[in-house]
Amino acid sequence: MPAQSPLASPLFLRESEVRRGMELLYFGYSQLTRSADEMLAQQGLGRAHHRALYFIARQPDLTVTQLLSLLSITKQSLGRVLNELGERGLIETRQGERDRRQRLLRLSDDGRALESALFDQVRGQLAEAYKSAGQNAVGGFWAVLEALIPEDERARVFALRQ
Repeated sequence: MPAQSPLASPLFLRESEVRRGMELLYFGYSQLTRSADEMLAQQGLGRAHHRALYFIARQPDLTVTQLLSLLSITKQSLGRVLNELGERGLIETRQGERDRRQRLLRLSDDGRALESALFDQVRGQLAEAYKSAGQNAVGGFWAVLEALIPEDERARVFALRQ
């Protein structure tokens, strides 16, 4: 069982407390993504590919414009990622029904299998951390992360829950 973190100081807005949070966020994220990174590297893919696969899995028929907005990357960067995923047969695109200029994105069977395997790598680690921290801590963690999202972008993020 991991060492229990002390409760945050009542002076949790001090620089040292904020720096501790930044360090924990950085190192926690690095550890969480490490196993997925290894699996991606074996496929010749990177984190940008993983993020695209993840959000396309969460919202089949996501438009390229919507994905651009979610990922906050340039059209050129996303174009490279989508081209690679398409060439590998991991995603499928089709035209929009109302607007034929739209490109709707879905994972192929191979893409779903890869995204599921990547998710399983991360899910186990995150579930163990959640279990160790407890329900109240998980709720607090989510509240902190949600507060980091600019208010005008929260609706788009919260829509992923549905």
